[in-house]
Amino acid sequence: MYINDDGIRLDAELEKPENAPEKMPLVIVMHGFTGHKDEHHIIAAAEAFREAGYATLRVDLYGHGKSDGAFKDHTLYKWMTNAMTVIDYVRGLDFVTDIYLCGHSQGGLLVMLAGGLKHEFIKGIIALSPAAMIPESARRGELLGYNFDPVALPEELDVWDGKTLGSNYIRVAQMVHVEEAIDRYDGPVLIVQGTEDGPSLIQSAKDAAARYANSKYVEIEGAPHCYDDHIPQLKGLIREWIVTIHSSSYDQG
Repeated sequence: MYINDDGIRLDAELEKPENAPEKMPLVIVMHGFTGHKDEHHIIAAAEAFREAGYATLRVDLYGHGKSDGAFKDHTLYKWMTNAMTVIDYVRGLDFVTDIYLCGHSQGGLLVMLAGGLKHEFIKGIIALSPAAMIPESARRGELLGYNFDPVALPEELDVWDGKTLGSNYIRVAQMVHVEEAIDRYDGPVLIVQGTEDGPSLIQSAKDAAARYANSKYVEIEGAPHCYDDHIPQLKGLIREWIVTIHSSSYDQG
């Protein structure tokens, strides 16, 4: 299926749990930089939510996977617009009771930003290895292992797998302030981080967790950025947290 974002088609996969009730909560699951909705850790996260009784919507964002747009031209602004469009689409589904956001890496940063933008509609946020340091790194002139003049920007950067990133990505990243989005969201947040991830990723995840009003930070010992051989632990953490949040919300009326 495709979701239309002002002429840009976003490829998406909507799935419900087995023996699904007539109405249920839904989790929007979003990938990271160079990723797509069918990566093993994205599929695993979605499975964990469905095992807990939640519907899921996995989405390919602008310039990634099977969605429209060139990778070179994607920016955080475009992804933020994508996220808001997808949230509005889900709000129109008659079986959805509550909306949760889950994202990995740059998608983890995205759900933090989208949680601030659409805070009144989001029941909870799950950020997996969130790349929350991207905006500040771009302001310093550091990105993906490259160093550059943060004022006189290069026209493009060669990243990996033969992919090229345009300077507009950097320009937009420099204007994004994730702290403002964090401060606008007071719902429950789960941040999961592998101990074998990059030091800047780990520190920025800890900083984000400390800034949120209502967060839980959990590390998976030995796990790399995409969790690889630690998928069962990742799924277990997700199921445990989402079930606890649901029970707490039910108990509060």
